[in-house]
Formats: sequence, C-alpha cells, structure tokens
Amino acid sequence: MSGKSWSGRSKHDLIIEVWEALDCESVGARELEQIQQALREKFGEGALESPASIARTVADEGAVLRHPEVFECDRKWREDLISGLPFESLSFSSFPEATESIRKLESWRRNFAEEGKQVELHRLQEFAMKTKQDLQLVAGSRVVEAKRRIEAVEIGQWLTIWMQNPALFDDWHSLRQRSAEFIEKFRD
Repeated sequence: MSGKSWSGRSKHDLIIEVWEALDCESVGARELEQIQQALREKFGEGALESPASIARTVADEGAVLRHPEVFECDRKWREDLISGLPFESLSFSSFPEATESIRKLESWRRNFAEEGKQVELHRLQEFAMKTKQDLQLVAGSRVVEAKRRIEAVEIGQWLTIWMQNPALFDDWHSLRQRSAEFIEKFRD
C-alpha cells in the first residue's frame, strides 16, 4: 500500500479509503498499522491517529474489529509515543492527581521550550491530546459510574485550557476550583 496516491482530503476520508482498499473482512493490528502509514505519508507525522481512534472510525462504517488486536496495537502505539519521557508517572484519574500531572507537563514544557526541544514539545502535546481523548471515552462510557464520567469531563477541560494557554493554567485552575459551579458539582 505504500507509495499509493490516495484521494482522501481529510483524515476521516483517508481512513475509510484505505480500509476499503484493504478489502478485509475484519480489522486488527496489521490493517490499523497500514492505515496509520497512509495517514503519515499523506498528512505527515503530526496528523497521526491512534489505532483506537482509527478502529472507531472504521467500525462506524461497518468494519468488524478484532478487539484484542486493536487493544494491543493501541497499547503498543501509546507506549512507543511516550517512550523517552516519564509519562508513566502521570495520572488523570482524580482531581489531585490530574492537577499534579498537568503541573509536571507544564514544567517539562517550559524546560523543552527553553532548550528548543521541538520533538519533546510535540510529544507533550500528543500525550495531552491522547489523554484528553481517553477522558472523553470515559466521559461517554455507559459502564463507568456517573461521578467518574463527570470528573473525566472536568479533567478533559483542564487539559484543553492547559494546551490552549499553558501560562494561564495555574491561575485559571485556581479560579475554577473556587467557582460556585465547581463547588456545587463536586461538593464531596
């Protein structure tokens, strides 16, 4: 499939186009990696989608997923994405952990910016975007308890603010946690 000229103008269209060209009954690791390769070739490294995101897209179009392969492929891809940076020390499963994790991200971001380390800055952004996507999945899950879903939405908003304007995050975060809405929503 490498070297083929694809006509898809958006990532979504290209994902579907490549999947259809693969003409496969089910989608697993091999197919997801081929779709990722086509995305990389057409739109560049920064446009890459996670295997889980690609799997969702093709499943919405009717693909049958080989779920164990999809999960393992996504896990491996995320591991490779964060290798070299201590992302495993971060957690976004509670407000205190998310607060501390975003502060670590911001510290790393400042250091990388000062040192001109663009690849590491890109990895931080990628990690934050993927974490936000994971939080959105939790927020939309029917099997996760309601309290955790609401917290996932909130923490996803924190990541959005940090990605948009990292220098303002601490002040915004402090104001947010003292707001009447936050106190009412997360009283306990």
